[in-house]
Amino acid sequence: MKKTLVLAAVAGFVALSSGCASFAVSNEAIERNTAQALGLAKGSFTIADRVDDGVKASYMVKTNTGKQFACYVTGSVSQFGRAVSDAICSEIGKGSKPTAGGSCNALLKAAGKC
Repeated sequence: MKKTLVLAAVAGFVALSSGCASFAVSNEAIERNTAQALGLAKGSFTIADRVDDGVKASYMVKTNTGKQFACYVTGSVSQFGRAVSDAICSEIGKGSKPTAGGSCNALLKAAGKC
C-alpha cells in the first residue's frame, strides 16, 4: 500500500514538473510576454483562439490598430515554480519572420529576422 502511494505521488510530481501549457501558462503571462515582444501596452490588444498543445500555447493577437499576429509561448512547472518563455509572434500577411522584442537591430537584420 505504501509503495503504491509513493509511486502515485512520484507520478503526479513528474506530470506537474514536466508541465503542460494549460497549467503552466496563465493568461496574465501571455498578455505580459506578448506586450513585451510586440512593444505594446497591455490593453492595446486582444488575445483569442488559444490552443494548448503539450508545453506550447499558440494564440492570435489583434491590436487596437487592426494588426494581427500569430504568437506562441512555451511553459513548464517545476519545483522552482512556473517558467514561461518569451512570446514569439509573426504578423499575419507579413511573411514568417518573427517579431521578438518589437524592434529590429543590426544583429536581427544580419540574421534575416526582420
